[in-house]
Amino acid sequence: MDGPPGGDPKTQQAQPAEASVAQLVERATDQITRLVRDELAAARAELTGKGKRAGAAAAMLGGAGGMAFYGGGGLVAAFILLLAKVMWAWLAALVVAVILLAVAGLLALSGKKQTSKMMPLKPQSTLDSVRTDVKSVQQAAKKGRGR
Repeated sequence: MDGPPGGDPKTQQAQPAEASVAQLVERATDQITRLVRDELAAARAELTGKGKRAGAAAAMLGGAGGMAFYGGGGLVAAFILLLAKVMWAWLAALVVAVILLAVAGLLALSGKKQTSKMMPLKPQSTLDSVRTDVKSVQQAAKKGRGR
């Protein structure tokens, strides 16, 4: 089979030298349409995969955060009670609160940095593939005009 799959059998059997301009335009239109559909399907698949991974990661982080919250609460209470043996209880609670807020600030900055590494959320491999396809079509068009 010489022509693209799924086209008109008459068009597929015609040799490029014998094909009319209308047949060549029809063939090119079919190929471009198929190319665009394939690229969109690739982009959809890539974004779906990234979305699933991001959702699973968020769920794990949420679960870990919940458990750490309860465990941290117990440790904070124990630390406050320990410090209350050497200073006033309100001062012990204040010291622990300041330390916890400082750690929270550092974690927030770290999380922001990690989030910025994920950006932008675009299907990069598909975009690269489309750029390559466009360059190929442009080069083929230039070669066709040069004959």
